[in-house]
Amino acid sequence: MLLSINWLNDFISADIPVKDIADRLTMSGIEVEEIIEVGSQWNNIVVGEIMEISPHPNADKLSLTKVNTGGDIYSVVCGAPNISEGLKVPLALEGALLPNGIKIKRSKIRGEFSEGMICSETELDIGHNGNGIMSLQPDSKPGMPIAESLNLLDTILNICVTPNRPDCLSVIGLAREIAAIFKLPLLVPEIAVSETDRPIEDLISVEIEAPDLCPRYTARLVTDIIIRQSPLWMKRRLENCGIRSINNIVDITNYVLLEWGQPLHAFDSEMIKGNKIIVRKAKKAEKFITLDETERQLPENVLMICDGKRPVAIGGIMGGLNSGVSPKTSSVLLESAYFTPSSIAGSSKALKFKTESSQRFEKGVDINGVIPALNKAASLISQLSEGKVAKGFLDIFPNPPSESKPIMLSVTKINKTIGLELSKKEIKSILERLHIQIKEENSDTLHAVPPSFRYDICEPIDFIEEVVRIKGYEHIPVTYPKAALFSKPANKSLLLSSMIREIMISQGFYEVINYSFFSPSLLKYLNLAETDKRSNPVNILNPLSSSQSVMRTTILPSLLMNLKENQNNKIKTVKIFEISNVFFPKADGKPPVEIKKVSGLVSGLRYGEMWNLEQNEVDFYDIKGSIETLLKRLHISFYRFENDGREPYLHPKKMVSLFINDDYIGSIGEIHPDVLENFEIEGNACIFDLDFDLLASYYSEDVMFRPFSRHPAIYRDIALIIDENISAEKAYETIKSFKDKLICKISIFDCYFGKNIPSGKKSLGYRIKFQSTDRTLTDNEVNKIRDKLLSYLYSEIGAELRD
Repeated sequence: MLLSINWLNDFISADIPVKDIADRLTMSGIEVEEIIEVGSQWNNIVVGEIMEISPHPNADKLSLTKVNTGGDIYSVVCGAPNISEGLKVPLALEGALLPNGIKIKRSKIRGEFSEGMICSETELDIGHNGNGIMSLQPDSKPGMPIAESLNLLDTILNICVTPNRPDCLSVIGLAREIAAIFKLPLLVPEIAVSETDRPIEDLISVEIEAPDLCPRYTARLVTDIIIRQSPLWMKRRLENCGIRSINNIVDITNYVLLEWGQPLHAFDSEMIKGNKIIVRKAKKAEKFITLDETERQLPENVLMICDGKRPVAIGGIMGGLNSGVSPKTSSVLLESAYFTPSSIAGSSKALKFKTESSQRFEKGVDINGVIPALNKAASLISQLSEGKVAKGFLDIFPNPPSESKPIMLSVTKINKTIGLELSKKEIKSILERLHIQIKEENSDTLHAVPPSFRYDICEPIDFIEEVVRIKGYEHIPVTYPKAALFSKPANKSLLLSSMIREIMISQGFYEVINYSFFSPSLLKYLNLAETDKRSNPVNILNPLSSSQSVMRTTILPSLLMNLKENQNNKIKTVKIFEISNVFFPKADGKPPVEIKKVSGLVSGLRYGEMWNLEQNEVDFYDIKGSIETLLKRLHISFYRFENDGREPYLHPKKMVSLFINDDYIGSIGEIHPDVLENFEIEGNACIFDLDFDLLASYYSEDVMFRPFSRHPAIYRDIALIIDENISAEKAYETIKSFKDKLICKISIFDCYFGKNIPSGKKSLGYRIKFQSTDRTLTDNEVNKIRDKLLSYLYSEIGAELRD
């Protein structure tokens, strides 16, 4: 909403700085987005009086003039035919920049000096007459800036009106707010309409067939009008508020729309067939040509304004080409009605068509404001077009609403809610300044009725908001609540997600987030068996595309596609992970089962492309080491790896399954070459795919500290010859199960096949650390423990000491 301060001053008599108005409006909840100054486009343009006119010696159609500006005389060459001595005209002096982009400077025109330019309305952009110079009022003072002389200076407030305040979509509505804020009287003059003796009932009738869509319809008739341009003051007000001037009748309806917030429509009454207006719903497949010369197919139930034979307007949206005001119009029928907001909103949406009128009707206009707006428009038409207004007006109001019941307000509750100590007298004053009626009052209560233009006020809390809004939110004291604050314990799943994310990022991984759906063909690329539950995904009923038609049962295809995309973009080294859910169908149409997974992928060079490091590719041990680091940081130590070959998408000799106790947590390994080929991936790639919830069940925040021993350790290396089908993990676990309290660390350092090793056997080398917390161990003591350990290993896994 654009508000002209000049227009506002018609209703508020006070010299308030514009910035103060903008600030207080904004603080009251009606935001002023911009302050626009109007008038700078007429700088260096003043009132001039033509003192002398003589023919141009070198051009028949040009004249030489002497123009007085109240002290200075300027020589100006002019080609307008309507100049005369004594005429007051707008004179653009050197340095002026006209709205059309012409810059004025002293120059020679056909050999004669011209020190300025006498301007027309179109050159000043204040009218449409460009056939001659603009003639000013005889009492205009020479030398006065033209913007001041014609009252063109103005300030415009660009105001953002919230949907619940349609009453502020008008000059009077905003004036009402400003008057309430600054404790000023609202000056709305009485509307006097000069009428003829002939009653309107003898000339036209109105019938409402759809009172549910049009509860009230009023009309006036004005005859003997003259269609012409509007006066300059009206043009400027409309144009400053963003509406183009057309002619005096159309401009008046737009003027009243902006001033009162009530949309009006003017029909050429001679085009109304049968001297009758019928308000009805559109018929099936009905068509209608609107004022913009567009034929529109009307949906059923769109509200139509019709005469005795045909539609003449779409109710609340736009009039018809068959009844619009034209230069030949001599009488008009003025419509001022109330249409239900939901019907106009529905019609506007169905027709994909919005107008200034429809936007106000769909937000809600004042049902009691239709007659004042109608009378204002009739009065202006009578003044500006010399029209004759028929006696009276038609007011079809089948079901007037019952009187609103007063709402009881407690002064104590108001103060408690807003945190102030306002007296009942001050609260009453604020409400009455907002035109809220106080029907009754007691010691602590007020019985209030909101005005009809404030449909948004319907509960006590709404009145309370109005009180604090007008009083000023800045008056509310700053207070701090006194309450015991308790925080819920952190969600274990979220905590663990954050920890895993931090651990993986610290190892050089990047987190990725993929869609939870993909193409079912990606599952086939993993070489999964048809009986594998991951081969049976949940289908999406309305997929965005075939490539996103199923919910994913594993994160791995997404990671492999990420790798492929990176390789396509010449990024060869990739370390990524994702924490997300996978989905499995459930019987009887129930929601799918969701399982949280943490999966990752590494590919490319171990150390990146560094000139001083070997260009080694990552392998199985890189990804396995990353998972061991993850488990260590999560304080999980009782895990084991087994090469059980359960995952078909992994290399059978370069993969392990991770177990904690007897729970299968997931798999780690290199991607099978066939799978890499399916995804068109170059080089190798290693992955891990773990069950997040099982990891969470074993994670513990409890960490036990064991003091360091002050006594030296003794190390013993043992090389065991065992069957080649016994894994190093099995041998390691067997040594751990020996459970001697002096054995504090076991690590493998060698695995050997070949010379001096019997066929079907292999050699594993382990380093064992012996240490006591209370004494220094002797070699003899350690040797005895080692011998017992070797005997135990022989009995458990047939291990023999290598020579």
